[in-house]
Amino acid sequence: MDFLKGMIQDLKDKNLFTELPVLGTEQKNRVVLNGKEVIIMCTNNYLGFANHNRLREAAKKAIDTWGFGAGAVRQIAGTMEIHIQLEEMLAEYKHTQAALVFVAGIAANRGTIQALMGEEDAIISDELNHGSIIDGVRLTKSKRFVYPHLDMEGLKKVLMEAKEARRRLIVTDGVFSMDGDIAPLDRIVELAEEYDAMVMVDDAHGDGVLGKDGRGIVDHFGLEGKVDIDMGTLSKAFGSLGGYIAGRKDVRDYLINTARSFIFTTAHPPSVAAATMEAIRMIQDEPEHLQQLWENTRYFKTAMIDLGFDIGYSQTPITPVMAGESKEAMELSRQLFEEGLFAKPIVFPLVAKDKARVRINVTAQHTREDLDEAIAIFENVGKRMKLI
Repeated sequence: MDFLKGMIQDLKDKNLFTELPVLGTEQKNRVVLNGKEVIIMCTNNYLGFANHNRLREAAKKAIDTWGFGAGAVRQIAGTMEIHIQLEEMLAEYKHTQAALVFVAGIAANRGTIQALMGEEDAIISDELNHGSIIDGVRLTKSKRFVYPHLDMEGLKKVLMEAKEARRRLIVTDGVFSMDGDIAPLDRIVELAEEYDAMVMVDDAHGDGVLGKDGRGIVDHFGLEGKVDIDMGTLSKAFGSLGGYIAGRKDVRDYLINTARSFIFTTAHPPSVAAATMEAIRMIQDEPEHLQQLWENTRYFKTAMIDLGFDIGYSQTPITPVMAGESKEAMELSRQLFEEGLFAKPIVFPLVAKDKARVRINVTAQHTREDLDEAIAIFENVGKRMKLI
């Protein structure tokens, strides 16, 4: 394995190597990271639920009732009543017939796409879709078509090219995780209906953020009943762990029996299921968390634009601060950290080589003091690096 040393050095030479940052505190607005206290602005803890007392207490009670681990995969002996209760609650929350929980969002995308699509079928994907979607597509023998990012004329063109396929699946991120822009799901559904295609949306960064009570992009566009597969995650706004598929009961029944990433993984600990259910209750009966998230988002974005930073076309709390080449993004992140703000650089291959950035995720936990301090740090570093 000595060859790995050279490959690691190559990553370092290209400014693409990174170490794992280690938190010494719970996940909140300010943390101790690698021994230094900083404002953290790159988590997916959008609503601050990851360390909320209501979730803590729900998890503790579940451990007392159900024990810690599930002990088996769902198909054998790992499905507890609490797992079914969670899926029923998710289906009700998303206004669908059924839901199925996977161990992670990546497992939900991989397993669903692989199970549903065969050699005679066609998968049509936005060019900036998440890596887990790309992985799911690669696991099939389906014909593959990619359309330019958010380009509906491009989508129409590839739908025409794929018209001879047995089945057609359009799959798209709802909120694109590196840029924070939103897919035009209303137009995608229109084209899907016109060309007899199914629609699958990965709403990982829309769950808990968009729509009434955070129901996501489908609710945001008023498309309930028109999107075949609504995939979401429980590990971001809900502060928990896992991924899920919401849709028709037939989809759930089929995936239970065919989705390999579901069949071959142990069920969630019951404490995770209980905490997730508490998060779903909270987002509906405490709307102030979602309101605070959007208030903070608008405040931060306005200040960054006023300072002259390029934050792309973001429409959500995800805010890319563009730096250019990977080296500049790494240096921007380093200097921000030195001044007390932690935000990870996003570099190739996650983004194009000349579109490296530091990605900011504003959360409901950030106070006005946090945001003002973060903006001041960005101003200092931005001027020093000639980004503004």
